[in-house]
Amino acid sequence: MSKANLLDRRQVVSALLANRKDVVAIGGLGASTNDITAAGDHARNFYLWGGMGGAAMIGLGLALAQPKLPVLVITGDGEMLMGMGSLATIGLQKPSNLSIVVLDNECYGETGGQTSHTSAAADLVGVARACGIPDSRAISTMAEVEALARAVHDVSAGPKFANVKIDSANVERILPSRDGTYIVNRIRGDLGFQPI
Repeated sequence: MSKANLLDRRQVVSALLANRKDVVAIGGLGASTNDITAAGDHARNFYLWGGMGGAAMIGLGLALAQPKLPVLVITGDGEMLMGMGSLATIGLQKPSNLSIVVLDNECYGETGGQTSHTSAAADLVGVARACGIPDSRAISTMAEVEALARAVHDVSAGPKFANVKIDSANVERILPSRDGTYIVNRIRGDLGFQPI
């Protein structure tokens, strides 16, 4: 795909969360968490700080614990590459309410912009399919993003995996709270559980 056809990361995330209703959104370490915050802070946003590679597994745990709620993981290609083994566990467990979206700019944005493996041989959609996630797709248009945003709400048709090619623009960081206790207690409270 030519660089001119790459999607804007903030537009992608805004479209995914525009009509979120009861969606729980988990942001991977770094830029994807900032993108979720830029789309609007919400009590059902769960921001990862210091847990690179863990977003998909946090999503899996929440999806299994709350099977009637749509769970949406939004992460980056570097974070997904680090946690690629999680796709095998997700493929085995098959949580129907889990959707994973990878914002793939083909670089490690949090460590200096080095080229990631997705710029060459690594095919995350192929890996997800091989791990038992048949609804795995490469997304290159906003119409496809909007269709996925609607599909996220169907908690009987997952898991879903999407790799979205985005540009590597350096956008303003919109930082959410980094207070782990606050983040956990806020989401627990919104889901009807006591704080810890």
